[in-house]
Amino acid sequence: MPRASKRKSDTPKSTSAKSARSESITTASGKTTKFGLSVDNLFQKYANKLLGMIDPEGIEALCSDLGVDHTNVKILMFAWKLKAEKQGYFTQDEWRKGLKDLQVDTINKLKKSLPKLEAEVMMPENFEDFYSYAFRYCLTEDKQKCVDIESICLLIDLVLGPQFRAQVDSFSEFLKNQTDYKVINMDQWMNFLRFCQEVSFPDLENYDLDQAWPVILDNFVEWMREKQN
Repeated sequence: MPRASKRKSDTPKSTSAKSARSESITTASGKTTKFGLSVDNLFQKYANKLLGMIDPEGIEALCSDLGVDHTNVKILMFAWKLKAEKQGYFTQDEWRKGLKDLQVDTINKLKKSLPKLEAEVMMPENFEDFYSYAFRYCLTEDKQKCVDIESICLLIDLVLGPQFRAQVDSFSEFLKNQTDYKVINMDQWMNFLRFCQEVSFPDLENYDLDQAWPVILDNFVEWMREKQN
């Protein structure tokens, strides 16, 4: 996965006091619940004991048990749900909060929750946050603010390809053939989502150069129009 949040969790419609306690990681007294123990045991199954967290090798093992390739967008969505801060690593705290939010404590339950998670991500009120998270997840170095073109092309195909295939394919072709930009920043990344949502494609009739579009998108539109002519 080319590195890949914040989310709004679903609130149960009605929960008894007893079931509410069972869904918590700890009780008011600080003791770990049965649910919490199951979550922690599952974490330990994949964690690197020396690091105290799940590392890339552990994530690959998790993907294998879930029957999902590690490059699948569902794994990026899972990282978003956990609010994982470091690409390729899940801390125990991230794991606990994420699995509690998903209300799962076994690998089978987690596997069954993935379609629901995907539906949650695709909700309009969540997708922009997920899209922004995908970029931040690629920032693997301290103070890094940009992502290289090769990684951007992989990432944009992963997160936007299914919805905006024509735009993504054309933009990726443009990025790979132009020489002015070697990296993409967050503003450019977010504005490409806006471009996909607002601009008619491929005719580009409503693209307004007077609007505050990044120059890279002005260049992309110019490139597209030259190709069409």
